[in-house]
Amino acid sequence: MDAPRWITVDRDPAAVRLRLQGAWRLRDLAAIDAELRRIAWASGGALGVTVDGSALAEIDSAAALALLRALRRGGAAAPTWTGFAPAHRRVVEQVESHVDAAAPLPPPRPRRVLEHVGRQTLALATLLHGHLAFFGATVLAFGELLRQPRRLRSRELTVQLEHTGLDALPVVALVTALIGVVIAYLLGLQAEKYGANVFVVDGVAIGATREFAPIIVAVIVAGRSGAAFTAQLGAMRLTEETDAIRTLGLSPMQVLVLPRVLALMLVLPLLVFVGDVMALVGAMAVAGPMLDLTPPVFLARLREALEVRHVLVGLAKAPVFALVIALIGTRMGMTVARDTRAVGAATTSTVVQGIVAVILLDAAFAVLLQSLGW
Repeated sequence: MDAPRWITVDRDPAAVRLRLQGAWRLRDLAAIDAELRRIAWASGGALGVTVDGSALAEIDSAAALALLRALRRGGAAAPTWTGFAPAHRRVVEQVESHVDAAAPLPPPRPRRVLEHVGRQTLALATLLHGHLAFFGATVLAFGELLRQPRRLRSRELTVQLEHTGLDALPVVALVTALIGVVIAYLLGLQAEKYGANVFVVDGVAIGATREFAPIIVAVIVAGRSGAAFTAQLGAMRLTEETDAIRTLGLSPMQVLVLPRVLALMLVLPLLVFVGDVMALVGAMAVAGPMLDLTPPVFLARLREALEVRHVLVGLAKAPVFALVIALIGTRMGMTVARDTRAVGAATTSTVVQGIVAVILLDAAFAVLLQSLGW
């Protein structure tokens, strides 16, 4: 079917006559505006324009505004209106009375690359400053807790230990075991070429305990517990529960933030240790059928290759990772805007920030420990 014609243009040497027809509604505004723009106004705008609405079925304010703007673009500042039903004419008059009072929107200014980089840099600096200030507030709250240990919310701490620790064990064990399988498989493919099957144990043991298990567990915790902290505290802020806590004379830092930070710092080293064990179990499971390394041989080589310092390095990273993840998660939840969309955006931002922070901290640890000869 052919597209409907909204306008018929009649020209004569003295004027242009626009005959409107059909239903001029918002749903067809794009087609109406496109047809208005196709009208040649060069002669008609200078001589005179008559707008005939006798065939018009209906018109709303959006379509009337498009018509008036088209007439002004063509130079027809004072057109002649004829044939309009009283209701249609009132709509046009109402729009016409307000169109002059409305200030025109400024044209969008193209954003330069340097300006965009500057804005993003400023936003990042503001975010880091906020995290640093929140870290200082957390340290002060922890100092108050040391002076008055009775202020510790033991029940909330226990609940958070369960949520961040016990409930995370299955996924941590599964993922780290699979990581151990993958590492042993990939190393085994290369070691078999040179008959160095036994050295796969060295690579898996050192790599898993020192790097892979801590960073994989931290990423899991950032996506699980960090996001949960933001969602929980954001929902409490949205429902004004944090304001109620302040009204009762309590500190949200003591009630909400410190139990989560302490719980995560306590359980993450334990989760990393479980990750170390499961990664080695996964590697041992694939080393038998693939590399002919039986469990006794695997364990004997493990005792020789794995020094305690490698395990301690991985465990030492865990509390630092936990502190950063907990601070980001709780701070984003405590400062989120009071609307549901902001809570979702803050939760997503927490996961991204937590993962990026973990990777940057791991790189810093690698450089520092390398310089110290560890």
